Amino acid sequence: MSTPTDKLHYKVSDLMQASVMSTTRSQSIEHARKVMHERHVNCLPVAGPDNEPVGILTTSDLMDGKSETRHVSDVMSKAVYTVPLYADASIAAKMMRKHHVHHLVVVDEKRIAGILSSFDLLLVLEDKRATKKHDRKPVRPRRLSGGRRETDIHGHVGD
Repeated sequence: MSTPTDKLHYKVSDLMQASVMSTTRSQSIEHARKVMHERHVNCLPVAGPDNEPVGILTTSDLMDGKSETRHVSDVMSKAVYTVPLYADASIAAKMMRKHHVHHLVVVDEKRIAGILSSFDLLLVLEDKRATKKHDRKPVRPRRLSGGRRETDIHGHVGD
């Protein structure tokens, strides 16, 4: 794994969950819900015949009370965002932010290789593997009406 001096230059493969359970379009919602519950996961990639990602099933997809006997294909998100396992983690973070998603399916040669969640990315910061940028300019509080400073209202500003 990368060192702290790398300033978040992690690869997706460093952070992803490699032992990922997937489902297929023809599985029942009941089965998928059971797998998610037993594995304590919030999503399952939906795999095609060659283990390529064709969708993603999240707990949000299961919240609308769909019949348990219906198929995963009836509720899955067909817009699945993928990232290669050799990509920089910063690329994955940008994709998640741009598309407002919390999970990316990690692929190797177009096949499902793992899953990367926003929580996996947060672990980098939690473990203090990241280094703080010291080259930022200090933020100067603005003067507001009544002679108050912005910091008087919003708390501390800057480092």
